[in-house]
Order: sequence, then structure tokens, then C-alpha cells
Amino acid sequence: MTIEFRDVVKRYPDGTVAVDGLSLTVEDGTITVFVGPSGCGKTTSLRMINRMVEPTSGAVLLDGKDVSEGDPAVLRRGIGYVIQHAGLFPHRTVLDNIATVPLLSGWDKRKARARAAELLETVGLPTELGKRYPAQLSGGQQQRVGVARALAADSPVLLMDEPFSAVDPVVREGLQDELLRLQSQLGKTIVFVTHDIDEAVRLGDKVAVMRVGGKLAQYGTPAEVLRHPVDDFVASFVGRDRGYRGLSFLPASGVEVSPARTIELGSKIDGPSEGWLLAVNDEKQPRGWLPPGSTVDGPLAETDLVAGGSLYVQGTPIRGALDAALSSPASLGVVVDDENRVLGTVVAHQVLDVIEASPQAS
Repeated sequence: MTIEFRDVVKRYPDGTVAVDGLSLTVEDGTITVFVGPSGCGKTTSLRMINRMVEPTSGAVLLDGKDVSEGDPAVLRRGIGYVIQHAGLFPHRTVLDNIATVPLLSGWDKRKARARAAELLETVGLPTELGKRYPAQLSGGQQQRVGVARALAADSPVLLMDEPFSAVDPVVREGLQDELLRLQSQLGKTIVFVTHDIDEAVRLGDKVAVMRVGGKLAQYGTPAEVLRHPVDDFVASFVGRDRGYRGLSFLPASGVEVSPARTIELGSKIDGPSEGWLLAVNDEKQPRGWLPPGSTVDGPLAETDLVAGGSLYVQGTPIRGALDAALSSPASLGVVVDDENRVLGTVVAHQVLDVIEASPQAS
């Protein structure tokens, strides 16, 4: 389902203009991210899609139909909506929270709860959590429940208003991964609001950069926005390190992966270690580095190791390879497969050589 903004304006009675002449089209089955500083109108624009905010002029269309022509309550029941802090009902169980919209749509309670249990698994939560209350869940779990509730009516459109901004960075990355996984399966039309440009370029098929006063500054693919900002405002907002962010769209083919010098946890070392050794578990997954000259009394344990920096999953963009090499205490980026098993190592200078030789980096 496509979403179209046609010269949309939102002006409040005191004269404040929140959105000023917004015109853009969100293509069916894609993620479009509205990003910009506070006061740029991104949340107001999102809420005009489900008529939580009414435009002063202009029109918002779903598949060519003006949203103002129907019943707002019916419209909202057909659009998934996820907000910061999940917005769950505290006195309802997780299952009943997820079942809210199906029940409002006339489903019987048994069918709605069965659908809710399916969606718990869809968003990566165990079904036994369905009997708990929101206060008994972690922040990340609550956000997943919020996503499940938005998916419950199986609507083609999903609106997400800074849904991951209240959780810590590690949980946030996991939630972003989960959203991308769900989108690959479900193909919803998603409008996502954030103030974080890294989140925008990671999630968005298209990015709409908005400036204070509600004007659209630039609308394009993440790569276009990073490599070719239209003016100084966009260049400043995406940051001076936008070239590094742009590596998220560059393949890592050509990066040489060298064999890793590894040692298994539980092994014994005779004398000081020579050079950096990558410690792995029984599944050949990395657990940390043993520094040069280290001596270990007894079997090698994780407490003997230095944290290993980020990992580079083979086949993903080259930014991950460079980050792994730069963050490693051994200056050797660890390359792993999809099962997190060690494949080898990369060094920063060789990654940079590949970047420099790539025509896409120019």
C-alpha cells in the first residue's frame, strides 16, 4: 500500500507551522524513515497518516484514497502503530495487549489470543511471556510486544514513532535487526520516525531528512543522502563522518581474509604466548584475545582474555570489516560466518585499499 503526501501543511492556532508543504510518496512494501532535529515535524507528519493529527491543508492518501474521507477509528484499526516505551496497557497481560485490535475488530477472544500467541513467536519472544504483565518484562521485550500488537490486525501499513529510542544501544541494535527480519518476511509499508541518522540509514529504503519548520530538505536512498547531501543543512545533520557511514552500502568483496591463530578455551599454555592468540570455544566461536607474552596457570579461561572488539560477518558491507579491524586490541578484525564461527581475520590497511580501489566509494 502506497502512502502519498500532497502539499501537506499543519499550522496550529498560535501560528506555529509544524509541517510546511510536504510532498512525497512512500512506496508499497518499503521502509521510509523520517529523520531530523527536534521540531522538524517528523512525528506530526507520521500522525497525519492515521489522523491522530489533522492537516490544515493538503492531503494524505493511502493507495490513492484521501484518509480524511473515512471514519478515523476504522482507519486506525487498519494501521499498525508503535510508539516509544511501547505504550502497553499495564493492567492487561501481554496476550491481551496484543489481542486488543483484533478484539476491537470483532474477533472472538479465543481466536484473538491464538493470534497473539503466534505473534509472540514472530517477534522472537517465548509464548510463556503471554501470561505476564508489561511491568514484568524488560524494555526490549516490551518494545517487541508493542511491535506484535501493531502487527495483530495484519494491516499493510505500520507506523513507528521512535520505537527504539528508550532502550540501551545493544538492545536497540537487536530490535533493529528484528524489524529488518520481520520486514523481509512480511513486506509491510513502514513509516519510521527517528532523530538518529545511523538508525535511519540502517533501516530505511528511503530517508526523508526534515529541517526545523517542517520543510522536507532531502528525500532519497540512504546512499544518496550520505554521498550527495543537497545543502549545508543536510551535510551537517548527517555528520562529518558520513563517508564512514556510506561504507554501509559498499560490498566487502576483495577483502582478503587470512587464517586466524586460535587457541581453545581450556587449553594449557607452556610458557609465554607468542603474538596475539584468538581464543575460541568448542563451537569455534570467538571469546576474546590472549595478549602476547601472557602466561596462564592452568586451563585457559575467559578471565585470562582481553575483550575482542566487534565481529565482521562475512558477506555484509565493508563498514563492518573496517570497524572490526579498528576495534580489535590485536589490530586484527575477526571474520565470522552466520553461526558466529571464526573464518579468519582482516587488517585495516587491506580493507582501506579495497575501499580506495572501489568506484562506488568515490
